[in-house]
Amino acid sequence: MQRLLLLLAAVLAGCAAPRLQLPASDSRALIASYIPASVPDREGWAADIFTPMAVLEIPVTAENVCAIVAITEQESGFRADPVIPNLPAIARSEIERRRERLGIPELVLDAALALKSSNGRTYRERLDHAKTERELSDIYEDLIGRVPLGRTFLENGNPVRTGGPMQVSVAFARAQAEDKSYPYPIVESIRDEVFTRRGGMYFGIAHLLDYPASYDRPIYRFADFNAGRYASRNAAFQSALSLLTRRKLALDGDLIPAEKARDGKAGATESAALALASRLDMSPREIRRDLALEDRRGLESAPLYEKVFALADARNGKPVPRAVLPVIELHTPKTTRRLTTRWFAERVAARQQQCLSRGPTRTSAFRDGRSSSSGGPPSPS
Repeated sequence: MQRLLLLLAAVLAGCAAPRLQLPASDSRALIASYIPASVPDREGWAADIFTPMAVLEIPVTAENVCAIVAITEQESGFRADPVIPNLPAIARSEIERRRERLGIPELVLDAALALKSSNGRTYRERLDHAKTERELSDIYEDLIGRVPLGRTFLENGNPVRTGGPMQVSVAFARAQAEDKSYPYPIVESIRDEVFTRRGGMYFGIAHLLDYPASYDRPIYRFADFNAGRYASRNAAFQSALSLLTRRKLALDGDLIPAEKARDGKAGATESAALALASRLDMSPREIRRDLALEDRRGLESAPLYEKVFALADARNGKPVPRAVLPVIELHTPKTTRRLTTRWFAERVAARQQQCLSRGPTRTSAFRDGRSSSSGGPPSPS
């Protein structure tokens, strides 16, 4: 404990001496101290948390470490490939839904599932015994690769979209790997790496902390983890638009829904902004241009964002919030409970506080994974 207190003192001293870095072994020891004692192989987990933080230049602070720990506890209970209750039933329900939508006769699908897969068992046998998302994903990949109907039935797309200890999106992982070099050897594919402890933690930590945000509370970053980067900032922008136009907008952080991006038509948020076009002195093209920055920090310096908030602040008589928890209901076959992004964010925030109480001591300020004043790496806190 005395050694850990000295390590934390060194971390705090980093605020006054930004270039100070703890040795890797000391950083891993500090991280391990915040992982619940009941977790097997705490040192191994600490190593798989430290490596992404070092590679992505995320400071090893109590708040950052506990943000990662809280998400991992919430999403998997520190299991690299968590068991999903009733997974065979969930899989069968999804298969039946797809069969009906595509108009595939039940007998045809039954015949395809009765075929032997690459491991000698039939696809139906494997589906009936699947316990984790990785197992289910492997079955779908096998089916797509070996059975012609599988490619049609699954539309060349594996329906398992998230996985690993932080339940990170496979699509995000692929985009992250294209943007920044993945620090580990890729054995088979990025999809497979998501379901490993090291890969799941790397991509989950990147999703949580590897982007600049101006939030003054970690709960908004937790909401973003669930709803998409900058969803909390975007929800605040929608709230400001709603105040100005007296239109009821969904505070979901989705400024240009995907279908509207494809067909070029205006969604509810864009329509509200267009209603203010003359007051904003902006053309429809300029408004669409700025809204397209919804997943980037640059929106905050865009004319649309600055003008909308200036008008909203004036209307309100004081600054309106720049971050709002998105209002999104979470629909997932993994649970029958009615869950929301707010519920998720508040739950993770509570876990973060519990985590902070486990460590050597507590620090007072939450440090972003990226500096709020620039796009570069932050100073160690």
